[in-house]
Amino acid sequence: MFHRVKEVIPMENMLLRIKFINNQIKMYDIKPLMKKWNVFNELKDNELFKKVKVDQGSYGISWNDEIDLSCDELWKNGNLIE
Repeated sequence: MFHRVKEVIPMENMLLRIKFINNQIKMYDIKPLMKKWNVFNELKDNELFKKVKVDQGSYGISWNDEIDLSCDELWKNGNLIE
């Protein structure tokens, strides 16, 4: 089952506020990804980090053609806040 993304809002301290189509909201921390994959270090550029958007179809989010995350990753590793 896919937990599709409705909205993404970039927050302070490399956090994303993710609202899913079921209206649950989770916070997702990007920082651990920087230790695993170098491409995520580009998001230290605050202007790029703020450009995050929901992908067409709502199956993930992306910043550009090289940096993206799936809705399943966001759901599984995000922290439920609502």
